[in-house]
Amino acid sequence: MKLITYALTGAFMLASTTAFAESHETPGENMQLMMLETALAAGDAEAGKKVFKKCKACHTLGEGAKSRTGPPLNNIIGAGLGEFEGFKYSKGMMAMSEEGIVWTIENLTAFLTKPRNFIAKTKMSYSGLKKEADRANLIAYLATFTTVEDE
Repeated sequence: MKLITYALTGAFMLASTTAFAESHETPGENMQLMMLETALAAGDAEAGKKVFKKCKACHTLGEGAKSRTGPPLNNIIGAGLGEFEGFKYSKGMMAMSEEGIVWTIENLTAFLTKPRNFIAKTKMSYSGLKKEADRANLIAYLATFTTVEDE
């Protein structure tokens, strides 16, 4: 099995992932690529890097990323909620994980808008990102840390 890291090059196809937002299945490679392309097209990853500074106290990204107060955020797009092994998630997060909820762009947007509205009793104390552009840019930045398996 070969791993492909999705890069910020080329033209990005806009794809709707709305139908996938409430899916209870892990996305296939094509759906995950569509989500990545959508995230990258909708936001500015470089600007998202600046927004991520608000997240750095609790979360890490990149090679060697480890848990802090929150789990690392590598490969978050298309992942199931509560999947980072060894991190102790809230009961609310685990309940959604058991339902098979996936981190789609729409779910990430909802969570980043107001975490406590998306997941009841989440341990995340951050109140949310008010600006739509900040959320889109942060998601685009997170997309640059997502690896898709090539089967």
